[in-house]
Amino acid sequence: MASVDLELGRPLSAAAAAYPPPLRRSINDDDVDDDGKPKRTGTEWTASAHIVTAVVGSGVLSLAWSTAQLGWVAGPATLVVFAVITYYTSVLLADCYRAGGDQVSGKRNYTYMDAVESYLGGRQVWFCGLCQYVNLVGTAIGYTITASISAAAVYKSNCFHKNGHSADCSVFTTSYMVVFGVVQVFFSQLQSLHEVAWLSVLAAVMSFSYSAIAVGLSLAQTISDVDLSHKIWQALQALGNIAFAYSFSLVLIEIQDTIRSPPAESKTMRKANALAMPVITAFYTLCGCLGYAAFGNAAPGNMLTGFGFYDPYWLVGLANACIVVHLVGAYQVMSQPVFTAVESWASSRWPRCGFFVTGGGGTRLISVNAFRLAWRTAYVVACTAVAAVVPFFNDVLGLLGAVGFWPLTVYFPVEMYIRRRKLERSSKRWVALQSLNAVCFVVTLASAVASVQGIAESMAHYVLFKSKL
Repeated sequence: MASVDLELGRPLSAAAAAYPPPLRRSINDDDVDDDGKPKRTGTEWTASAHIVTAVVGSGVLSLAWSTAQLGWVAGPATLVVFAVITYYTSVLLADCYRAGGDQVSGKRNYTYMDAVESYLGGRQVWFCGLCQYVNLVGTAIGYTITASISAAAVYKSNCFHKNGHSADCSVFTTSYMVVFGVVQVFFSQLQSLHEVAWLSVLAAVMSFSYSAIAVGLSLAQTISDVDLSHKIWQALQALGNIAFAYSFSLVLIEIQDTIRSPPAESKTMRKANALAMPVITAFYTLCGCLGYAAFGNAAPGNMLTGFGFYDPYWLVGLANACIVVHLVGAYQVMSQPVFTAVESWASSRWPRCGFFVTGGGGTRLISVNAFRLAWRTAYVVACTAVAAVVPFFNDVLGLLGAVGFWPLTVYFPVEMYIRRRKLERSSKRWVALQSLNAVCFVVTLASAVASVQGIAESMAHYVLFKSKL
């Protein structure tokens, strides 16, 4: 899921003070837009591609398990309901790209926090920032867990092929987390994602590759062991997993900031959403339903590492290798905004201190100074340590989905729309929107509680730093 300005490399929610407005140039200059920035060239097709790339990620791996917890009726229905809610609220959010209600010439909001500041202001901006950064850091931790499990699964699939399916091929995942962390320490010194667009493109190709392999393997599996009994905790946790799989509000404003105008960016974004969401929903329904059909209630929490599939071993190994490569890039997509925000704050707080000076030695791609090296390395080490302490794939995904879905996908888009349209309290539309808000909050809260309960239950049987696959 990308979380930076996809055209300019601007961080997701860094303080506005760190990014002074660009110098305005003549509006007759064909090379710039009305805000003095380089002319935007995006269309509904490029925007829809960005959406699909941002959404289709590691969350797809848990959809078979989530569908199994909800059953044949509620499972597919929930996938569709979350898709409809996400589409509707993304349309509301897209209308907030321009401040003041003017969709053609209003002031542009470059990030989610800019939009919240324009329409809601005050403590809402801090709440938005808190939700965003908790989600960004949490997702980096979740990606560390997923990457280590997939890397271990590559070894395990080869072991099963050589020694048989009954062999003891269990392996500790902590060592793979450390290796992944070391790789991320290096990539974290990159100046910005704008300078290494190839990394995001490669990650997108990998996400489609392993998702397609998962669908294909499910088609080849026979149906077995299906019943209708599901525990309430698992069902609620499944809702969080599905929410995590659909969330892309973190990058919607950034994607919209790449679109050319006229026509108004909001109109183009509506078309992009209409193109992307059916594709995503169909893909997710295939992954969820075919995985459930293949394994029934025994559907693994992670489709490609739970070893419902053993053969062809090379294809299983390839899929897991694709996951690791994808997450190397995705980790940076989620972490670079955090890096830049902290470094911008430190530079503005201590502008004359050489320790915090941006730049330093390095190349065009990699720029190193004392603070950057120390802070980014410490961040990666901290995320790796937390992942090693709480290495539970499904529970962590459910918690991340719960934490991010209601505030970022529902609450802020609804509240900004109400403020922008000046809807009267108790009007039919106001009541309908607040009802949606309330229902999603309850679902999010229940899912968060279930995920925390799942983590607590897993911790009761877990030996620190001894997680095995």
